[in-house]
Amino acid sequence: MAAVCETCFRRCSLAEGQAGFCRARVNRGGSVVPLAYGRISSIALDPIEKKPLARFMPGSRVLSVGGWGCNMRCAFCQNYGISQRGPAGGDGPLSSDAAGPQGESGQAGGGSGREPDGMLLSPEELCAEALALRSRGSIGVAYTYNEPLVAWEYVRDCARLLHQAGMKNVIVTNGCVLSSVLEELLPYTDALNIDLKCFSDASYRALGGDFESVRQTIARCHAAGCHVELTTLIVPGFNDGEAELAAEAAWIASLDRTIPLHLTRFFPRWQLSDLPPTPLDSLYRLVELARRELTDVVPGNV
Repeated sequence: MAAVCETCFRRCSLAEGQAGFCRARVNRGGSVVPLAYGRISSIALDPIEKKPLARFMPGSRVLSVGGWGCNMRCAFCQNYGISQRGPAGGDGPLSSDAAGPQGESGQAGGGSGREPDGMLLSPEELCAEALALRSRGSIGVAYTYNEPLVAWEYVRDCARLLHQAGMKNVIVTNGCVLSSVLEELLPYTDALNIDLKCFSDASYRALGGDFESVRQTIARCHAAGCHVELTTLIVPGFNDGEAELAAEAAWIASLDRTIPLHLTRFFPRWQLSDLPPTPLDSLYRLVELARRELTDVVPGNV
């Protein structure tokens, strides 16, 4: 029985057993479910500043966990080994042209829906791990590394238990998620870092994302009272124009001038391995430009 995934703007239409564009959700029996519920590809106790969150409980640590999959195809992805990974036994990370017509059409085509490998942690086990790390300064769990909301049910279930235990939940996301999913998560979410990767429809389409979705996510999370910080990776020749950055800063300021914005230096990675790093003078010029609108602009990777 075919089913439509209602997690993000793509709304992939999936045949039985078929995985979506993100390679992390699959149609099973007419319901679209996370393929890797509880499967952890990466886990580490990190400084909160590494998320990056500069103004949320500074000096603390957070247990960071990640899975597999992503609903975008950023050529400069820092964690492409897990975000762009296919199911176990599949073809591994996507090739440079894999987004192609799939990315433009928003249709499925991710894989067979077989289980990926990795550590299996139930929500109860993850909560226990986080509680055990309180003595080392941990405040809770950060859902990060890949795009965590492609398995939003796992995030919700873990986050609910963490809140019941008096701990915090942090989500690091690209923000391209439907409002119905967001409403499931907001009651248990304390802080988010949302990637605002660029500031135009065309540029977002080039990355396989949706500009309107991420703006709606940012606005809704801020209105809900969550602590929100934003990150823009400054990629030379892609999103480093002064006019674009000025428009981005003005839009953020229209929500709240005090929302922290991280402008982060690009280093060669994945499909852009031959592109030089962001020049420091360019980064700092954009930081100063953004500070005309915003009170808290943080340079990163410097």
